[in-house]
Amino acid sequence: MTDFSTTYSAFIPEVWSQKLNTMLEKNCVMMQCVNKNWEGEISKQGDKVKIITPADVTVSTLTTSNITYSALTPTAKELEIDQKKFFAFKIDDIAKAQANTDIMEAHLNNARKAIEEVQDSYLLALHTDVPASNTVGTTASPIALNKSTIYEKFVQLSLALKNSDAVYAGVRPWVVINPNIESYLLQSPEFISAHNVADTTLREGSIGRIAGMDVLVSTNLTAVDGKYYVLAGTNDAITFASQLAKIESLRDKDSFSDLVRGLYLYGAKTVQPNALAKMIVSAS
Repeated sequence: MTDFSTTYSAFIPEVWSQKLNTMLEKNCVMMQCVNKNWEGEISKQGDKVKIITPADVTVSTLTTSNITYSALTPTAKELEIDQKKFFAFKIDDIAKAQANTDIMEAHLNNARKAIEEVQDSYLLALHTDVPASNTVGTTASPIALNKSTIYEKFVQLSLALKNSDAVYAGVRPWVVINPNIESYLLQSPEFISAHNVADTTLREGSIGRIAGMDVLVSTNLTAVDGKYYVLAGTNDAITFASQLAKIESLRDKDSFSDLVRGLYLYGAKTVQPNALAKMIVSAS
């Protein structure tokens, strides 16, 4: 007789939690583009992370021996963990008897992809925080990209970040595109593919660089009212906090099955809007 209490031991909740957290840290596109400086401990939806932004310091010319001191008042913002997502599925005892580590990894990978889709879409929607001065194109007149114009437009996008003082020593900007835009980019002679980049500073999953920006591709950058909102920026712009709060399994009282469910909490806030830029592109 098969001992169902041990044959499915690969599905230990603690193992699931650790592995899934690692997958999300490494693979999610927008996780390469945010900072987690204020993450702290998150235990439930509605938790808030306090963000302290230092005040600007003024430099003056010394004309006398008297020095005046400015009172600096840092600003405080709150990042609310307001996104609450879960996954839940059933595994019957027959599958349990045949389970192995490979099956576990496959389930974890599917859970990761499902979380990434909603998480990337949520973060990409923060394009609404981009100031008008950092926007290339308009909703009324979106940019029509092709292989001949794409480099010029991405230079404009990069320039918007530089003119807003978002790019400084040690900071490398990023841009997120979708496969449709990637097809134009790959035909541009100015695009530097990841294979030809001379250093190792590319972000995880970047396909290369254009106009000084690391290029990442996300299928979650989808058309909205016939337009794409291509997002660019530096990691100073958006702060993100998340926690895989719980993964647990329990016995289904109505069938010969185990129930597996997980709870994922997260939230984000644009703390430096000038460190974001966007291009409004026609989807046609």
